[in-house]
Amino acid sequence: MSDVARHVHVSGRVQGVAFRWSTQEQARELGVAGWVRNLEDGRVEAWIQGPEDAVEGLLEWMSRGPIMARVDELDVRVRDAAPDLDDFELRATARV
Repeated sequence: MSDVARHVHVSGRVQGVAFRWSTQEQARELGVAGWVRNLEDGRVEAWIQGPEDAVEGLLEWMSRGPIMARVDELDVRVRDAAPDLDDFELRATARV
């Protein structure tokens, strides 16, 4: 079975609450590859890919986030899996 990929934007109180770090920890526990970063507009952006059940598990977690977060919206787009992506990394803040 091939990997599935999702491009995600998370809105709410998601910066300054360990959202990126916690997402990386959850992704690694689930065996999901990809990356996560803050956006200058206050959202968090992530690329997640792996087995469908693991990706769905991470999306479910991201809809709540860590204890101090408040997730208002989880915008999920289906994408084709990226080749040679085998870890989950924290990336620098990006402009929108």
